[in-house]
Order: sequence, then structure tokens, then C-alpha cells
Amino acid sequence: MALPKIFFLPLCFITLALLVPSHAQNSDQDYVNAHNTPRGQVGVGVVTWNTTLAAYALNYANQRKGDCSLTHSYGPYGENLAKGSASSFTGTAAVNMWIAEKQYYIYNSNTCATGQQCGHYTQVVWRDSVRIGCARVLCNNGWYFVICSYDPPALQIKLNASASSSSTAWSHEERSRAMMKTSAPEYNLT
Repeated sequence: MALPKIFFLPLCFITLALLVPSHAQNSDQDYVNAHNTPRGQVGVGVVTWNTTLAAYALNYANQRKGDCSLTHSYGPYGENLAKGSASSFTGTAAVNMWIAEKQYYIYNSNTCATGQQCGHYTQVVWRDSVRIGCARVLCNNGWYFVICSYDPPALQIKLNASASSSSTAWSHEERSRAMMKTSAPEYNLT
């Protein structure tokens, strides 16, 4: 018995919806909006999407597909990384994780609270970083890897409040060493 034509169109729509991957909260504009909201809250200008940075981010994310390791690229841009195990771990969810570090940022000394991370947050709201490009890929282990690249990069803040606050202008080598000491957020969202 053939299906009535009235059922054919909805059936095609449902099938297509199941086959096409969701891009909810993973679009260029979603990443930009997720960054610009907290930037506005602290009175810094907006970021814009940059296709060069996005291509860099996607290229590096694709390199991480095999191991999903939260290893920085140590390239010319600022960088935030995150990974999560659920399909609900979107690009916006990653940015929100980085923003959640705000509670550990000590503005007056430009440091993180002792034993806490806040460098991801400071990169999101860094005044001089005005261009971003981000990517999200599905790793071979089923986790999602998210990277946002920033230009120009933020200077790394001191890692804890007990550190000397005499200078925050670190060289690229110092920034790289500091980044190796911090880990990116990892979440198992089920």
C-alpha cells in the first residue's frame, strides 16, 4: 500500500532533519555574539569574525581529531581550547565555559586567584583582540574539540595572585611557557 502524498512531504522533512548535522550555536555569528556579550559587560569593543583565523582554527582542530588533546598550537594567535563529550557541547557552550572563569580574575592585580584559571576569560575580553575565528570538530573518540583563535593575542596574565605583578608584558616564549602550565577546560556533558 502506497503512502498518501500528504505524508510524503513531512516524512522527507523529518528524514532530512535527522541526516543534516545541527549547527545550533556553532555559526560564525554565534561565536561572535558569545564573545561580544561579556566584552560589552566590561566596556571593551566588539570582535569580528575573520576568515583567516577561522581557517587556522579549523586546520588545527582537524589535526586534533585523532587524539582530541587539549594541546595548544603555539601559533601566532591567541588561543582558547575546550572539549566536551556530548553533542550539546557547542561552540557557544565552550565560550561560556571560558567566561565562567571571570569569578577567578582579580582585576586590580591582573592575576588569577591562587590555584584557579582565568586566562581563557581574559583572552575572551582582551581589549586589543578584535578578530576571532573558531572551529568545532568531532574527534575520533566521539568528543567535540573547540578552538577559538584571537588576533592580536592577549598578553598572558600572571598565573596566581602570589606571582609578582611588576610586568604583564610577556614575550612569546614566556607566554608559551605559561600556557603549557595551564590546561584547557574539559567537560563530560552527558
